[in-house]
This record gives sequence, structure tokens and C-alpha cells, in this order.
Amino acid sequence: MNWDQIAGSWKEMKGRAKEKWGELTNDDLDRIEGKHDQMVGLLQRKYGYAKEKAEQEIDSWTRGL
Repeated sequence: MNWDQIAGSWKEMKGRAKEKWGELTNDDLDRIEGKHDQMVGLLQRKYGYAKEKAEQEIDSWTRGL
């Protein structure tokens, strides 16, 4: 699944994102509205990931969907 598909069905994807990253709140996920760059920043803030690590995590997650 690519990010455009995820963003298009963000309401359904939010639950899967919470399963993967339990520290993310519904408010966090509502605020980013499925935007990839904001998801990267959110993972950096919540988990202390470097940008590259956050992007790797997201890429891994999207491949598994």
C-alpha cells in the first residue's frame, strides 16, 4: 500500500497506526490527517526517532498493510 492510499483512507488507517505505535493518541492522528511528513515528525517527537528511522518505520508499516 502506498502513502496516497493510506492518506485517502486515513480514518480506517488510524486504528492500524495506533496498533503499531501505541503512544500515539487519537488527537495526534487526527491532527496529522494522513500527511506523511507530519507522521514522520510525530514519530520523531513521540519516540525520539531520527528522521531516517521514522521514515524506515513508516515504510515497514506501509509494506505490511
